[in-house]
Amino acid sequence: MTRFSFTAQVFVGMATGLLLGFWARTLGEASALAEALRIVGEIFVQLLRALVVPLVFTAIVASIAALRDLGNAARLVAGTLIWFAITALIAVAIGLTLGTVMQPGVRAGVDVAAAVAPTTHGSWLDFLRGLVPANILGLGATTKLVDGAATTSLSFNVLQIIVVAVAIGIAAVRTGDQGSAFLSFNASALAIFRRVLRWVVRLTPIGTAGLLGHAVVEYGWQSLSALGAFAGAVYIGLGLVLLVVYPVLLRANGLSVRRFFAAAWPAIQLGFVSRSSIATLPVTEAAVERIGVPRSYAAFAVPFAATTKMDGCAAIYPAVAALFVAQYYNVPLHASDYLLVVLVSVIGSAATAGLTGALVMLTLTLSTLGLPLEGAGLLLAVDPILDMGRTAVNVAGQALVPTIVAKRQGLIADIADADPQAVPVPASA
Repeated sequence: MTRFSFTAQVFVGMATGLLLGFWARTLGEASALAEALRIVGEIFVQLLRALVVPLVFTAIVASIAALRDLGNAARLVAGTLIWFAITALIAVAIGLTLGTVMQPGVRAGVDVAAAVAPTTHGSWLDFLRGLVPANILGLGATTKLVDGAATTSLSFNVLQIIVVAVAIGIAAVRTGDQGSAFLSFNASALAIFRRVLRWVVRLTPIGTAGLLGHAVVEYGWQSLSALGAFAGAVYIGLGLVLLVVYPVLLRANGLSVRRFFAAAWPAIQLGFVSRSSIATLPVTEAAVERIGVPRSYAAFAVPFAATTKMDGCAAIYPAVAALFVAQYYNVPLHASDYLLVVLVSVIGSAATAGLTGALVMLTLTLSTLGLPLEGAGLLLAVDPILDMGRTAVNVAGQALVPTIVAKRQGLIADIADADPQAVPVPASA
């Protein structure tokens, strides 16, 4: 009997979500079906997010303990940062080229009245402040007034969690015998959380149906008409990076394109529908380990990448969007301005880690170039649709870099001709 593969299940979930989403749109956004899709999607993402803090913390501490026995730990970290920069440089170059050739700002049909300065801004000072943990868990609370009632919600800053976990991991290792009990407990906790993750991941087809269906209900595709050239430029850039650049880099490093995407595709799909690299983080890490990347390195590289490696949000999108705003307001850009976009894109994603994704990155780019921040408001109507593709590319890049670095450091075997179905699944994943 042929087994119905997990990837096929996710595809079925996506198709079901699309059909239910279009059906719900005909019934109205207030229909029971639309509400059910929203609730299913939110619950699934909430389950994934609930695992992020304990998984990231225990995984980072465990990776620090494991890396102490690796003679090439420094080279792994340096290689990770170098490949972050290389792939971001390629992505921003593609974005600048498409923005220059397609000139989406000249062809925009959006009304200038839509230009409203966003309330969230990116800054380098936010990055420095974000490195300092507000508390041991990296948690924060926000209180808002909704219909006259105060509502408090908790959030977490993954970058701060990584900083805390690295500090505690190093301290536990340096403590010696007295820290051994803590490291043993941490290893047991990590195994338990991975087992829970495995249960949640099995719900991915259902969660995918809810998330994609809700996206169709809430956003549809009508917003693309006024900003068609801009959206087209962004998605062409995303497609080039995902389907051309990444496969070329994999082949150039002796890796199987087929095997990589067979393992990473569930995470890429989940990133597309959830629009959250953080919520997808546990699935991305499991995918990287299925490819053959050692857990000791994957546990460090993937969480770090999930906060600082964003080829979609921090490279392609701000490059195209910055040119859109300059063209829309008829502001000439010079070679030095293009170099500034490259600089911000290569290192700027780290400056926005733990903050609000692409909007913060865009405002950081606009302010660096001296372009009107109101230009970001022109793009908000189509942003959710673009965010799906951006996040999918983010997640793919977050899996790609650890795979390439591990291969170049000799941590995984030559798998250029390996069967993707033969990729081992970690027993405790």
